[in-house]
Amino acid sequence: MSLDVYLKAPDPIDAGTGPRIFIKEDGSAEQISREEWDRRFPGREPVMVESEPSPYVFTANITHNLNKMATAAGIYQHLWRPEEIGITEARQLVEPLEEGMKRLRADPEHFKTFNAPNGWGKYENLIAFVDDYVRACKAFPSAEVSACR
Repeated sequence: MSLDVYLKAPDPIDAGTGPRIFIKEDGSAEQISREEWDRRFPGREPVMVESEPSPYVFTANITHNLNKMATAAGIYQHLWRPEEIGITEARQLVEPLEEGMKRLRADPEHFKTFNAPNGWGKYENLIAFVDDYVRACKAFPSAEVSACR
């Protein structure tokens, strides 16, 4: 199971043309280049996803295995349940997520105790996920926020 977060702009964004390759790794979905695919999976053909104009300016995915770590950092509701705390726009996430990142970075050893035993959900994954999300929120402050659990 995973969490998907979305930032939706009023007008479709042209993300460029051509196929995209996505992989699931360490509990999150990542886009990689064809060169990276060939280096990592020689002799195998990837499933390619064609891009189309989209109203979504940012989407990200992370494993539910990190929800306890997010709770300990004080950002669970901001990530998993923004609608329950009245968050509708990306600008509303910037400050609380940055505060959560300060807590996470201040005590990595404590937060690493929440790493998933199966390896799907590590401290480093949550750091990268929240960093990317904050950058997108700053870039598109009026984007509509939604989460799918």
